[in-house]
Amino acid sequence: MKPCAKSLVLELLVAKNGVPLQVKEAIVACELFGISENNVRVTLARLTIEALLEGAGRGSYQLGPQAKDISAQLFGWRSVEQHLRRWDGSYLMVACNALGRSDRNVLRQRERALHMLGFAELDKDLYVRPNNVEPEVESLRQRLIELGLEPAALVFQASGFEDTQSQRIQSLWNGELLNDSYRRHCEQLESWTLRAEQLKLEAAARESFTLGREAIRQIVFDPLLPHPLVDVTLRTEFLACTQRFVDHGHQIWRTFLQQPSSSN
Repeated sequence: MKPCAKSLVLELLVAKNGVPLQVKEAIVACELFGISENNVRVTLARLTIEALLEGAGRGSYQLGPQAKDISAQLFGWRSVEQHLRRWDGSYLMVACNALGRSDRNVLRQRERALHMLGFAELDKDLYVRPNNVEPEVESLRQRLIELGLEPAALVFQASGFEDTQSQRIQSLWNGELLNDSYRRHCEQLESWTLRAEQLKLEAAARESFTLGREAIRQIVFDPLLPHPLVDVTLRTEFLACTQRFVDHGHQIWRTFLQQPSSSN
């Protein structure tokens, strides 16, 4: 999927590692994805109004005061496993039966928040996940609210399920499919890295962005299940592989933006 000008500009700033982004660099970079110069300039203006960007000298921008949450999203995937702890066999539950479903925007935000933290629907409006994230229920509740869950939702810990109930809960996730995904993404990223030097710089920049973005999305929406529901070692290897790939991609982008044609 082609990136929009907003996401590309913000991720370019991350790739530049604190160095301001020049307008002409943003235009050249977005051109790789078929994004027009006018679209880029309009996006830069909007991001500045929203305080996500701020001027950093004539014709250049840096992240603005309201970009803290965006920066956390762009960097946060690197430390997802730091939120994890040993699973004690209990579960985290979210009951949404008292919440309305008529407002589609609110419902969409609620479901996205639950999905991002690995919850699956056990029964209508009742969601569950293994209790292996965050040190306590309240901290998880706050994360869910920050992501879009209504504060009125009930968030609690549950245990003591019968074997048949536990089996039903664990069947909500396809661990083998997740393991295959970890393995497949690693192989894809490593294979691309081996042939990257054979590509033209423009193609390398475009492909590294697309592949890195896809891998990061996989991490962001990964349910972060514990052993034995998934192969935790395989997931850790995938995370490390993605970090290496993205770092390499950032170097490719810095080289691309520094080439003489970018200054025309």
